[in-house]
Amino acid sequence: MKMKIIKNGLRIMAVLMIATSIVGIATAEGDDNASTEAAWKNLGAGIAVGLAAIGAGISQANIGAAAVGMLAEDDSKFGTAIIFTALPESIVILGLLPLFM
Repeated sequence: MKMKIIKNGLRIMAVLMIATSIVGIATAEGDDNASTEAAWKNLGAGIAVGLAAIGAGISQANIGAAAVGMLAEDDSKFGTAIIFTALPESIVILGLLPLFM
């Protein structure tokens, strides 16, 4: 089941990358290399954010399930469960850095 979800996610990412590159290249004005370069930079930043978000989602699914199991056994570990569940979000924040570079 997980492999099917991952394969579908990668297919969607591939389709979006191709569509974005076609739109970016088509909207480039004439032979202006600056606009084509900007389109490729935006595409790269989008890929970085998208892949970081997919990775964080996959890891949060597993961590969330483990955290719920841990809380079912011992309610006093709520803080630890929240911390471990929130850690993958830092991956997305680091994926956003190319947008500002």
